[in-house]
Amino acid sequence: MTGLVPRIKHGTKLVGRALTVKTADGDWAKPVEAIDRAKSGDVIVIDVGGGPTAVWGELASNSCLVKGVAGVVIDGAVRDLDTVLELNFPCFSRHVAPHAGEPKGLGEIGSEIECGGQKVHTGDWIVGDESGLIVVAREEAVEMANRALDVLERENRIREEIKRGGTLSSILELEKWEQIR
Repeated sequence: MTGLVPRIKHGTKLVGRALTVKTADGDWAKPVEAIDRAKSGDVIVIDVGGGPTAVWGELASNSCLVKGVAGVVIDGAVRDLDTVLELNFPCFSRHVAPHAGEPKGLGEIGSEIECGGQKVHTGDWIVGDESGLIVVAREEAVEMANRALDVLERENRIREEIKRGGTLSSILELEKWEQIR
């Protein structure tokens, strides 16, 4: 997801199923209603079309913590960021703004949205940390999780070889890929 910045404390991770929300810039009604529909562990993903007026803040984050919502991703703006960080509530957004709009009730919950240049459906998996976010389609989640475990195992083996004195280049035998001149 491009353009979305982690608004999280160091070491914070975000993993959960998406509950999608489409709304207009500054209209925080549907994002707040989504909290009531969310299940514990869900990630609320909000398409504001990149708008600069906040649709999320401290009170919505507090409501999510009580409900067990895993985090929020906003292709738009968040406010009260200092308090959201104090709450350690995982938040990714395009903008930070000092002001919110008004609840108008435009938009919808649960439909296909676009967030950070990615199509997102309710039920897709959202995975994020300080390096950024990815969307994993629900149909591909098991395969992607298995691939991630394979990569982790391989990297753990390489880490151990480096600790024993090897270099990354020698372990991966990079010289065999060099072109002969």
